[in-house]
Amino acid sequence: MIAELCTRFGIHGRVREAALAAHARTGALEYEPQQRAHLKVLEAFLAEGIVESDLAGTTGYGYDDAARARYESLLARVLGAERALARISIVSGTHAIVAAIAAVTPPGSAVVSVSGPPYDTLRNALCDAPHSLRAQGIVYREIPLSSEGAIDLTEAARTFAECPSATAFIQRSRGYAPRRALTVAECEAACAAIKGIAPQALVLVDNCYGELVEEREPCEAGADLVMGSLIKNLGGGIAPAGAYVAGRAELVERVAARLYAPGLGAALGPTLGFGRAFLQGLFLSPLVVAQCIRGLDFIAALFEELGYAVDPLPAARRTDIIQAIALGTPERLEWFAAGLQAAMPLNARFRPIPGEVPGYLDPVIMSSGAFVSGATIELSCDAPLRPPYEVYVQGGVTTAHAYLGALRAAVAVEGLP
Repeated sequence: MIAELCTRFGIHGRVREAALAAHARTGALEYEPQQRAHLKVLEAFLAEGIVESDLAGTTGYGYDDAARARYESLLARVLGAERALARISIVSGTHAIVAAIAAVTPPGSAVVSVSGPPYDTLRNALCDAPHSLRAQGIVYREIPLSSEGAIDLTEAARTFAECPSATAFIQRSRGYAPRRALTVAECEAACAAIKGIAPQALVLVDNCYGELVEEREPCEAGADLVMGSLIKNLGGGIAPAGAYVAGRAELVERVAARLYAPGLGAALGPTLGFGRAFLQGLFLSPLVVAQCIRGLDFIAALFEELGYAVDPLPAARRTDIIQAIALGTPERLEWFAAGLQAAMPLNARFRPIPGEVPGYLDPVIMSSGAFVSGATIELSCDAPLRPPYEVYVQGGVTTAHAYLGALRAAVAVEGLP
């Protein structure tokens, strides 16, 4: 495929040779965790027993919406949770995370990020923005990751010995930071260390970008709640909007009461005819995640062949759908984004430029041509213009599209004056 792509799209010279070498390293890789995740989703669908009439959905208040009820029940099965709350009206992963933290952390208590500083927009919502959770009386603390990028279990245990009623927060994915993603096993170790000292403490895990990448989900490893977006992994490139909170039933109900109204909780919320898209997207999501990871492995190998530091390395164990490439200069970030944009199914003739993004202190450059706006399960990249000038490549619903995007980005960077 790589040779044909290079011929068809005029890729030659050093980039073509690097691409052929990258494909030789990654083309035959097996993706067993994603294959097992696929079987898990198939099993969940068969156990749920969905019928076609469940797909119609409702308008208005959304009472007795069968599509919503079936989808949330199915999602809980897939995530290993007692219950799930998944709604169009929860507009992003950040919205879900902040709502969950606020619902289970009373004013005067603390939330402790044990995975270091969270991504920019979330930290802003927790600490710095008008009406942030800190401004509402919630204490915020964070524990830096170790030099190896792991959770400092000793410091976490010490902190929760001092604050046994605090809420622990773990961000699995790297965000816009030069750190590795965390595995479910590492989340499990953190849950055990915290609850061994403070059994009443709650552990919340930001699951964005991580769903179905590993065989287990954080709820199956001791997390009390997980939160994420429905237009990333679980949407399969089809879900049009939304986010979710899943985990212990009584905690999910507390989140629903905060989002809607006490006494109403999760009893209302129309799917507006999108139930079919949510369910079909979830059915296809393991296949899409596997395609995405194959594409990211090629991207890692290609840019490593071209001399750039990449993380994860090609064929390394992955726990999210983000590939970091250390390009080293703001000029390379801009040319990379322009090259990737030229491969997009939408807006391929646009040229990304850095700009202000709400919640970020630095200008950010983005490349995206998604059919669902912001759906980073579709191929995209983001890069804050700050050292070490890393670009973060996300998604790719088909491997061929990820290959082409990588090739065009590489040509753009290699041709930089």
